[in-house]
Amino acid sequence: MVAGTAARLLARRGHRVLCLDSDLMPGLARSLGLGGGADVASPLGDAAERGEDGRWRLKKGVGPVRAVRRYAAVAPDGVQLLQSGKLPPEGTAAIMSSLQAYYKVVHRLPRARTFADWAMVGDLPAGPRQAASNWAPFAETFLILVEPTWQSALTARRVARVVRSREGSGTVSLVANKVAEPTDVGRVEELVGEAVVGAIPADERVREAERAGAALLDHDPSSPAARAIERLVDELASGVPPRAIASAK
Repeated sequence: MVAGTAARLLARRGHRVLCLDSDLMPGLARSLGLGGGADVASPLGDAAERGEDGRWRLKKGVGPVRAVRRYAAVAPDGVQLLQSGKLPPEGTAAIMSSLQAYYKVVHRLPRARTFADWAMVGDLPAGPRQAASNWAPFAETFLILVEPTWQSALTARRVARVVRSREGSGTVSLVANKVAEPTDVGRVEELVGEAVVGAIPADERVREAERAGAALLDHDPSSPAARAIERLVDELASGVPPRAIASAK
């Protein structure tokens, strides 16, 4: 929800936006306003192949620019969405070619001149695994969403430590999420041990949008959560150009 809303807000501010989804669970396509039909199990399935040595590689002629043009979906406000794939009942083995293609494409994106002036917004799944495996090498700003619970705070610490351990990882910032009480922001900061850059309230309208399979900006653009994400986007944009952002839960 945060990544999809932020991507569309950036597009409305005049940026060309590429949204990158490596979360195997559905969600980002709906949050962008594409509905459930855009959650494809293996969108990049024919973009990669295995060589004689058993290693995965992109097929000849498939680079980051062609991959986006061929496989990305176009969301409202002109946002381009490139997905790694969604987990089918058969497990990750069934979509391995798509996952491998996505991973190789995102690692080439920072060198692609076509996207030099684009804003990139990535969505990572909860936990440190993808952060440790560098699934968002395009990110210059890494947002970690933290709920006011011990479990969420401990995970946030691990994710922050993993990202900051990599050379050239960019800025890592924490955002308090699902804030229900005035003291929740302070609780997040106490549990994690560092300040947050923003707070997103617990908002029934978010749940309503999710139940309806709609984007928050389409369901209720004036909701408290939507306004909080807009303030967060403005804050990020006032510091550095919002070229590449990744969010993790």
